[in-house]
Amino acid sequence: MSRCFDALRTLFLVAMPCALVLFWGQAKLALQTAGEYALPLPSDVIPPAIPDDNPLTTAKVALGQKLYFDARLSADNTVSCATCHDPAKGFADGKPLAVGIGGKTGARNSPTVLNAAFNDLQFWDGRAATLEEQAKGPMVNPVEMGMASHDALVGKLQDISEYPPLFKQAFDSDRITIDNVARAIASYEPTVFSFSSPFDRFNAGDKTAMSESAQRGWELFNGKARCNNCHGYVASSPTFTDNKFHNIGVAMHAGNFAELARKAAQSPESTSDLAHSPGYSELGRFLVTKEPKDIGAFKTPGLRDVALTAPYMHDGSQRTLEEVIDFYDKGGEDNPYLDGGIRPLKLSAQEKADLVELLKALTSDDLKRFSKPNSQP
Repeated sequence: MSRCFDALRTLFLVAMPCALVLFWGQAKLALQTAGEYALPLPSDVIPPAIPDDNPLTTAKVALGQKLYFDARLSADNTVSCATCHDPAKGFADGKPLAVGIGGKTGARNSPTVLNAAFNDLQFWDGRAATLEEQAKGPMVNPVEMGMASHDALVGKLQDISEYPPLFKQAFDSDRITIDNVARAIASYEPTVFSFSSPFDRFNAGDKTAMSESAQRGWELFNGKARCNNCHGYVASSPTFTDNKFHNIGVAMHAGNFAELARKAAQSPESTSDLAHSPGYSELGRFLVTKEPKDIGAFKTPGLRDVALTAPYMHDGSQRTLEEVIDFYDKGGEDNPYLDGGIRPLKLSAQEKADLVELLKALTSDDLKRFSKPNSQP
């Protein structure tokens, strides 16, 4: 289906008239059967938009899974996509900042890949519009997978005997291209979704599925704690994110934002390079838009399986869910670009504990299906 569904999906989430509910129920079925591979999503979840030039097929999903777990995509054969986005860690890595080849440390935390296909944009600053575009970046980043170029990666894969036949099966050509490498990985990632948790069973009517503490947390989430301002729940798109960018005060330690932004706007370096540069990285979405309103703003992450993906925030500065709740309770760190919705909450100790229990109740019980394939090197 065409990317035009993105615009309709946004309209649905804002207006949600009954007519659109019926429309999306029909469109969902068409999207799920695009290509050869049907995503086994819950019936009320709108599937992610699949590009016309990259319909899901069983062969592409299998190839993408193999590439995702293959460390040979890196310069020294030590780093795969799964190194920073490990199924055992909720498709994150458990580290404050991403670590690539040779132990090089990046400037940002590794976000989870879970439900990434439902994101409007990819990366913390939204600099990639598609999963395909996102997949190409880390391969040639010197701090991440470190390949000298995409051509070097393609040549390396072409020389690995098992890959040309797999590309032939997936793309009807055994000539490997970087676009097809990205298309394969981007075909696997939509299968990495998580919508089975105690919260889902509670929301479906099983009032014993969540503890009383978590249930109080749900009331706070939608009330006093104001979490739903950015992490609101919508049954048809239940990833708990508004897919927008906000300055919540995490990046204040960057110092003089205005001067940093002026230098970044004049820098000849690419957005990707600046995103991995200490200091400049803290400018967030501004690196993409160059708009002052986006200084220090980062994408709202989804909350599914959030208990598995510590530490938190774009810089990994919050070690636990408890620290995250404390951070929001105090109203973040003040700065001239702070989002207007960030202010002290005055939560009690019990209320904070209830919110943590709710977040834990968003942990899926079926993540074992994403374990590393035994056949992977």
